[in-house]
Amino acid sequence: MTGSAFLYLSVNKTLMAVPSKSPTLSPTILVIDDDSEIRYSLERVFSSRNYRLLTAASGEEGVEAVRSESPDVIFLDIRMAGMSGLETLQHIKSIDARPMVILMTAYGTTQTAIEAMKFGAFDYLMKPFDMKKVIGLTEGALKASSDLRNVRDYRPVINSDDYQEGIVGHSEAMQSVFKMIGQVASSDVTILITGESGTGKELVSRCIVQHSQRHNKPFVAVNCAALPENLIESELFGHEKGAFTGATSQRPGKFELCDGGTIFLDEIGDMSPQTQTKVLRVIQEGELQRVGGTKTFKTDVRLIAATNRDLESMVKEKTFREDLYYRLNVVRIRLPSLRERKEDIPELVEYCLQKLQKRRQSAVSKVSAEAAAVLNAYDWPGNVRELENVIYRSAVMAQGDAILLKDLPEEIPAASGRASPAPEPKPATENAVAGNDAPVAEPAASPHTESAPESQAFVPPPVVPRTMQDVFDELYARMREESTDSVLDTMEREMILRALRETGGNQVRASGILGITRATLRKRIDQFSLKDKY
Repeated sequence: MTGSAFLYLSVNKTLMAVPSKSPTLSPTILVIDDDSEIRYSLERVFSSRNYRLLTAASGEEGVEAVRSESPDVIFLDIRMAGMSGLETLQHIKSIDARPMVILMTAYGTTQTAIEAMKFGAFDYLMKPFDMKKVIGLTEGALKASSDLRNVRDYRPVINSDDYQEGIVGHSEAMQSVFKMIGQVASSDVTILITGESGTGKELVSRCIVQHSQRHNKPFVAVNCAALPENLIESELFGHEKGAFTGATSQRPGKFELCDGGTIFLDEIGDMSPQTQTKVLRVIQEGELQRVGGTKTFKTDVRLIAATNRDLESMVKEKTFREDLYYRLNVVRIRLPSLRERKEDIPELVEYCLQKLQKRRQSAVSKVSAEAAAVLNAYDWPGNVRELENVIYRSAVMAQGDAILLKDLPEEIPAASGRASPAPEPKPATENAVAGNDAPVAEPAASPHTESAPESQAFVPPPVVPRTMQDVFDELYARMREESTDSVLDTMEREMILRALRETGGNQVRASGILGITRATLRKRIDQFSLKDKY
């Protein structure tokens, strides 16, 4: 122990060391392990840091400590006498979902990893420990716990019953869509819905049908792009027995089965010219012939078509029939992309979370402020479909009742929509293994203040130049003189290394500072052999 004073507390007769320096403001770490050497080893690792450290010798004592002390991070051994680690984890999560639990084990089996994450562990550690990894995990867990405790409710007041059709949005662009649906629903006019992939064209078609006079009649949706050319005619118009190889019986098509109802032809721009001709005949004459047949069938079908392609350009290029285009384009409803109506993102997020809760697939009901900023700033090239998939994936990865920044997929740029976080001092480096002598902390790097110029945050020169141009001129000249490597590679390597050191190895924050995705950062770390150098 160092010369500084320590406060000793006891939970169920277990001795716990607590730094006397600002105990109420320090993060609380709880170590639950029946091995006294492990507890002592972790005590020594954290003794030089401003953490409030608690220990417990059994799962039962650990559960009581969680109830009374509300720790931020918990190190929990899997194999203990009495209550096992996984049982303890389940009890802890039933009491409070906010502590981040790091499981410890000497038996790193596939089953262990699966069970640990299944029951909500933040991560797990293999014994004996790499203490540098222990510190890194602790800092990441403390950040996640802090985010979860300080999360703001990202919940617009909406009722899922208001969006029974699944079309969500209060933006002016979506209000125009809703009005158009109301105006055309009661008629039998042919409708062309345009918009990028993932904007909800089929949902709009179903909404039109739901409010039409044909709402109790058949509704059939056909994705023209998903059907092979040799099958699409058979699907739409049916076929007679023996019409082609494999046609072993007579089969009616979608238009015939949909008589009296509505057919939705999605991605109609991918339809071949031959099929376009037959669809035109159905629209104009209200009749069709099965493939391989001569009999004509009358059909009363309302047609709604949709495409993400530019049909006007296709008409000019002679790849789409002009007469069919005008037959389809009686009333056009254009769906805006999600980047054109970002004010709808909060409602869309809430709607997705409510759907998951209703299906009992997730208990997540909130999104942290940092995650919300990223969601709001991202351009969503996949539109609502992409947003829905991201929310579902993030809800599955969330370890509490809120989606945090760490739960979002790596494909979404971490820097989008949020300022780079203030740099923190580099933590002391420990390399001790459990049971060895106490680690020796390296001097921490001096932190940069938020008011420091951007050039100082990356490459502090001996004298601050007047302009950024001076910085670049000096850097370029020196690297040309001193380095045999590519100037760009040298610069990129140094910037990445400095960002990693500045953030204590936190790749999410470092990628945010650099303006790249975490996946790209990982590739650069491997490319420049930077692992273990920060």
